[in-house]
Amino acid sequence: MTSLLQRGAAELDAADPLAGFRERFVGAASDLVYFDGNSLGRPVATTADRLTAFVQQDWGGRLIRGWDEQWMDLPTALGDDLGRVVLGATAGQTAVGDSTTVWLYKLMRAAVDHASRTDPARTEIVIDTDNFPTDRYVAEGIAAERGLSLRWIEVDTSAGVTADQLREAVTERTALVVLNHVSYRSAWLADAPELTRIAHDAGALVLWDLCHSAGVVPVALDAWDVDLAVGCTYKYLNGGPGSPAFGYVNTRLQGELTQPIQGWMGHADPFRMGPGYTPAAGIRRFISGTPPILGMVAMQQMLELVEEAGIEAIRAKSVALTSYAVDLADATLPEVTLASPRDAQRRGGHVTLHHDRMREVTARLWERDVIPDYRDPGGLRIGLSPLSTSYDEVERGMAAVAEALR
Repeated sequence: MTSLLQRGAAELDAADPLAGFRERFVGAASDLVYFDGNSLGRPVATTADRLTAFVQQDWGGRLIRGWDEQWMDLPTALGDDLGRVVLGATAGQTAVGDSTTVWLYKLMRAAVDHASRTDPARTEIVIDTDNFPTDRYVAEGIAAERGLSLRWIEVDTSAGVTADQLREAVTERTALVVLNHVSYRSAWLADAPELTRIAHDAGALVLWDLCHSAGVVPVALDAWDVDLAVGCTYKYLNGGPGSPAFGYVNTRLQGELTQPIQGWMGHADPFRMGPGYTPAAGIRRFISGTPPILGMVAMQQMLELVEEAGIEAIRAKSVALTSYAVDLADATLPEVTLASPRDAQRRGGHVTLHHDRMREVTARLWERDVIPDYRDPGGLRIGLSPLSTSYDEVERGMAAVAEALR
């Protein structure tokens, strides 16, 4: 038995310095076990009041004046807050708006076009076979669009891309490397600074997908010298279903890249509405259409909680929660194999357990108000959002998994 199992859920919750945050989320006090915080975070309880006030005062009271007074600058202002609190990025490099798919397209396409202009021999995008499907689909589409090739890295679905694999894949033909910081399937936590360095040594740009790490794993985009990054806000940032994504473009590249979706919000003078497109300075040039203000308002509540708790403390609890889930699986699910890294330092905020019957088990658990999700092949994925999840919830959920398997 490990020390976590010996202590038990009650003692772990009593000693948890972040336990008080749980009551600040809608539904956290119910008996439902929520093992899907890595797909959609619970709403912060005060979000409803903030949205109501926004509708009545900002939207209903100020009407169109709201654009001049605040909304036009919200994508970059909120981007700066996100950079400071979560991404390790100084101001002027992050913007909020659009979906993850749109940001991926804009930044991948901008990167490969830049490579084509500066070094026409760079005609390959390097990406792994277990990258998130959207990333792979967008890369395939851009490769077809621009006459490029994809170089695939074959990875273990219970792990992720290693430094040795990337060194072998990148060449003088590599234009762009696309990587997930935390693997959506296995929770493999990539060595971002090392992999970024390998891509740069080969003369390539690198784009990091932060969807499964933003808000739960410390990120240091500036310190790692990352070129580009994209992430969503409805998982560990609790912005709600369909809340806007974000994009990061390193300052040194902002004047070099041409983004392909030239909308009026990215124009140097949006209200001039003249005959030609002149990109705005800085990160604003990567904005395309009218920003989704309501989604941004919802996300602000969670960002404040993350700042209050501190990302390092959130990561510490995340490691403890996933370790507790692994220990419980080892002790109570002998027929199940771990499809995530056993080393907590190589694991993000979720755990995947493998068994051939996990699709059936997941459906059975949902009927009992235990909500994990399923990922092929045979993976039951347990996403543990540190501020809204207790050790007792993990213990009850894992007991339900054992019962469902029986």
